[in-house]
Amino acid sequence: MTFTPTPTFVPRTPRQLLWRLLAVVSLAVGLVGVFLPVVPTVPFVLVAAWAAGRGWPRLEAWLLAHPRFGPPIRNWRAHGAVSRAAKRMALATMAASATLLWFLPVQPWLRGGVYAVFVAVGIWLWRRPEPQDTRGATRPDESAST
Repeated sequence: MTFTPTPTFVPRTPRQLLWRLLAVVSLAVGLVGVFLPVVPTVPFVLVAAWAAGRGWPRLEAWLLAHPRFGPPIRNWRAHGAVSRAAKRMALATMAASATLLWFLPVQPWLRGGVYAVFVAVGIWLWRRPEPQDTRGATRPDESAST
């Protein structure tokens, strides 16, 4: 009798399958955000890493080691930190979406609700700490001139 190991990508339980499905869908939406500036990338990649950590450790390890996706995930997990560039991009995207929403035929209560969410998320996001390697850093030529 020969033992054949089950491939690691085959889920063993329905729960693991659901975690993997959430991870793949979140990652797919995040990848769309790489090409469409209106769709945020980092929040979906964070959800993908979180779900993968519960159902697909190899995908989680791949995301953490990825040169583009890894640093924001590690910064978020370690410090709840978001880079200033990501904050600016998110706020600019929300502003563009709010402007577009102004011209769409939407009920005023819905428009107001979306604007309230944008303001709340914007305030929350801007108050998040920034990664430690970018805070307080000075350029070499600045320190020499004083």
